[in-house]
Amino acid sequence: MQVSLGDVIFHLSEHHGDGSPGVRVTVDEFKGLREYHKQLIDKKYKYNRPGLEIPFWDPDSITVTVIDPVGNRITFIEKEK
Repeated sequence: MQVSLGDVIFHLSEHHGDGSPGVRVTVDEFKGLREYHKQLIDKKYKYNRPGLEIPFWDPDSITVTVIDPVGNRITFIEKEK
């Protein structure tokens, strides 16, 4: 199965060994992160309302981390300046 958002494409699998709970993925150079964050917040998900953050390691960027029910994390990063 595949899920996509703009140019970002994830291929999902249930095959043994392809991944395990707790995987972390980083999507660098994401464009339109403030708008995407607003879309997520506007959905009013009960258990996942990610914050928009400025990372300590790059004050010119913003990040949003989405966490699924088994602890997988996707962090989107956009350079603002």
